[in-house]
Amino acid sequence: MTHVDPPADPAVPPALQDDKTMPLVVYILYLVALLTVGATAVVGVILAYVSKAAAPEWMLSHYVFQIRTFWLSLLFTVIGAVLTPIGIGFVILPAVGIWVAVRCILGLSWLTKGQAYPTPRNWMI
Repeated sequence: MTHVDPPADPAVPPALQDDKTMPLVVYILYLVALLTVGATAVVGVILAYVSKAAAPEWMLSHYVFQIRTFWLSLLFTVIGAVLTPIGIGFVILPAVGIWVAVRCILGLSWLTKGQAYPTPRNWMI
């Protein structure tokens, strides 16, 4: 069975259909969020949601990956914050930051190669 990309969205100029700028911006916003206590991550996830509709399939995998990274990191951060009074959160919260950084670096690696993220729905890496 051969893979056929869906037809390009006529509302999006061809030059922008493979433009890596928006997913790159989202990855950078997520990395900056590690220093801004998540503020820029909210902007990043909004951009990912808005941009994924017109994205080609290979880029869609990055948006799915970015959206899942946001929601899972939010979940893990809340769990870490709740468990901070008993000391476990002090281990979980830095681990979440490392996890987000690794996911962003891996995503950037695949993006710069112009390839789809291989497992965008995976929660690990």
